[in-house]
Amino acid sequence: MIFLSDPNTWFSLITLVILEIILGVDNLIFIAIVVARLPKDQQKKGRIFGLGFALFTRIALLGVLFWATKLIQPLFIISNINISVRDLVLIIGGLFLIYKGTQEIHDSIAKRDHSEHTLDANANKKHLGFFMAVVQIGILDIVFSIDSVITAVGMANQIEVMIAAIVIAVLIMMLASGWVSNFIDTYPTLKILAFAFLFIVGIVLVADGLHFEIPKGYIYFAMLFSLGVEILNIIAHKQSTKNE
Repeated sequence: MIFLSDPNTWFSLITLVILEIILGVDNLIFIAIVVARLPKDQQKKGRIFGLGFALFTRIALLGVLFWATKLIQPLFIISNINISVRDLVLIIGGLFLIYKGTQEIHDSIAKRDHSEHTLDANANKKHLGFFMAVVQIGILDIVFSIDSVITAVGMANQIEVMIAAIVIAVLIMMLASGWVSNFIDTYPTLKILAFAFLFIVGIVLVADGLHFEIPKGYIYFAMLFSLGVEILNIIAHKQSTKNE
């Protein structure tokens, strides 16, 4: 556990937890849709069990990707660069994050509203069995957490830090899912900032896959600095609203 004495470890853990929570808000929306199809007396338990199952599926996905990044035997050569399974995973994952970040920023600016999907799901809802609801939540989480899992692989060097960040984020969502959703809805610029971070991490992953290393310390500092500025903006906005 010597790596815990490294400040970069704590920077990566804190940054990852924040990103996991912000990126997990969409997951909470779809989980809420599934849970709404359970009887009232089972909905809270369904949310907790569903997120618990989702935690294991997310860690399993993380384990597979982390294992793949250890396969460094060259497969082929491009422009004097040896490309291994690890490099392919990093490049493909990085391109996915760049695409995802760009698409989500565009959708956020265009103010695409997901409420219609929620209304349609609630209008046509049929009661689910408890087990099926938990399974659906786990499967949905795999689909919607791919970006956050790839981000974890790109930002931290230790699997322990990645798992810890995911566990902390999911626990917070279990305990304060309503508050987290409302807070992000109230301050949507936080989500745009998170997607911008995805774009940056995507570039870092692609560069790493092409054997060009960008020091992660610079990335952590830029992210935390940007987040700090955004928090100051939120505080200033609250103060101006009170004065009015």
